[in-house]
Amino acid sequence: MAAHTQISVEEYLRTSFKPDRDYLDGKIVERNVGDDPHSNAQVNLVGFFYVLRNRLGLRIRSEIRMRLAPRLYRIADVAIFAGDKPPERVPSQPPLIAIEILSPDDRYSEVLAKLEDYRSWGVRHVWFVDPLLRKLHTYDATGLHEAAAFSVPEHDIEIPAAAIFE
Repeated sequence: MAAHTQISVEEYLRTSFKPDRDYLDGKIVERNVGDDPHSNAQVNLVGFFYVLRNRLGLRIRSEIRMRLAPRLYRIADVAIFAGDKPPERVPSQPPLIAIEILSPDDRYSEVLAKLEDYRSWGVRHVWFVDPLLRKLHTYDATGLHEAAAFSVPEHDIEIPAAAIFE
């Protein structure tokens, strides 16, 4: 994920990138494109939450730009918002859950920085999925923690690894 050209927030927001890119203090940062295991995990996570969306009042977003700070925009592989639909095209309030799925070319330090950005922003559940090793991790103020399942206790949700990696 190499950082490139300096541009303004306004230019970033009106530009379409294929694939979309993060924005870090004037720099456009490429995101690595996932492969089949990445895509499979992403689809399974979206599908899991899609079934629950109406009953629990959840809004599922895949690869959505979010404004974490005036000059910090991140794109989550999957973001789950609780309650009403985000009122902005580019949400500036944290989702309930932010999920990152490891791509083959991701750098560990950059993934950790992104997870920390989500946590610092106020995301209650920051999750990291490694589809090749078939491992789940949660992220909090003390770092990454391997998990057998993801859970959202306030909504009585538990997602076992088998549901993500099937």
